[in-house]
Amino acid sequence: MKKLIALLMAMVMVVALCACGGNAPAQNETAAPAQNETAAPADEAAAPAEEAAALKVGFIFLHDENSTYDLNFLNAAKEACENTGVDYILKTNIPEGQECYDAACELIDEGCTIIFADSFGHESFMLQAAKEFPEVQFCHATGTQAHTAGVANYHNAFASIYEGRFLAGIAAGMKLNEMIEAGEFTADEAKIGYVGAYPYAEVKSGYTSFFLGARSVCPTATMEVTFTNSWYDEALEKEGAQKLIANDCKLISQHADSMGAPTACEDAGVPNVSYNGSTISVAPNTFIVSSRINWVPYMEYMINCVKNGEEIATDWTGTIETGSVELTEINEAVAAAGTADAIAEAEAAFKAGTLHVFDASTFTVGGEALTSYLADVDDMGDFAPETEVILDGYFHESEFRSAPYFDIDIDGITIIA
Repeated sequence: MKKLIALLMAMVMVVALCACGGNAPAQNETAAPAQNETAAPADEAAAPAEEAAALKVGFIFLHDENSTYDLNFLNAAKEACENTGVDYILKTNIPEGQECYDAACELIDEGCTIIFADSFGHESFMLQAAKEFPEVQFCHATGTQAHTAGVANYHNAFASIYEGRFLAGIAAGMKLNEMIEAGEFTADEAKIGYVGAYPYAEVKSGYTSFFLGARSVCPTATMEVTFTNSWYDEALEKEGAQKLIANDCKLISQHADSMGAPTACEDAGVPNVSYNGSTISVAPNTFIVSSRINWVPYMEYMINCVKNGEEIATDWTGTIETGSVELTEINEAVAAAGTADAIAEAEAAFKAGTLHVFDASTFTVGGEALTSYLADVDDMGDFAPETEVILDGYFHESEFRSAPYFDIDIDGITIIA
């Protein structure tokens, strides 16, 4: 039935596009590929044009452009589809529940043969749809089950964002040093505050790598973390930042998706390092830099795999080298002098393989060096074999599975209520 409906809708959409140019509604945005200014000869262009027209990608987003997290995905989706010349449909504000499965079915009915979802809680519903529709490719960001589910048309993707977090942490550490040298506080008062969403491995990996980056240039730095237990709650994120500032935290960062924390920092005159994109629009006097995953390389990869009849990797990890891990432009008006050079030096060391974020010699757990850690990278509970992830002296994050699995509480970081 769905295939019949999809065929009929595809015919209707062709007529509609010819008649009105494909105008897009707000919550279910449809767009046609951009047209080249100079067309190729008909005999050369016909086959690629037909192939591009036949391919449509559907995207499922947890929130909308008001979330820095989802805005990062939305922008990447549009850019990737325009670069590859395919049609797309964007579905925003899709909760991590049955609504995700329903949205996937709607996208299939509308002719999508690739479906991408952007939030961790979408995974079980994406898997459900993938099993029901084997002719459609399902790609999911931040998920963990693709490499164990055995579903050929279901794929996970993430990136080594912990490296970007570390680089952003260097910017934070440089700012702390500048403030110490200016006499604003002493070295032993260099405390960072961090607004986290949930106490998941992804969040812990993020704030720990950020902290290690800061401490690589400011060795006396400590950090307090508070959780909102929500991916997006502007009031709670602002309240969390205010609480950390009241606790004498000198700089704030976050793994949360609204402008709540940056706004609190701007109001209080406290430097902040953001995530997923620049917050300079609301914090011009306090924003320093932000790390983010650039999803364009992966989205272009999945689209081109389908166009070329190639298999999409079951579990894909983007890196600095693939262009998947980036920093925004540094706000030189706020950043400490020498920040860009310090970041460039560390980035070169990452590429050379001489620097590792979770170098076990740079942190302790309960006062002891960590020489071994068995991570449940299979994400199948206590019944799955665990994997030794400390090899060659460092924790190998996102190498045995794309999604983060660093979930260790290291010394120097305190969780507060």
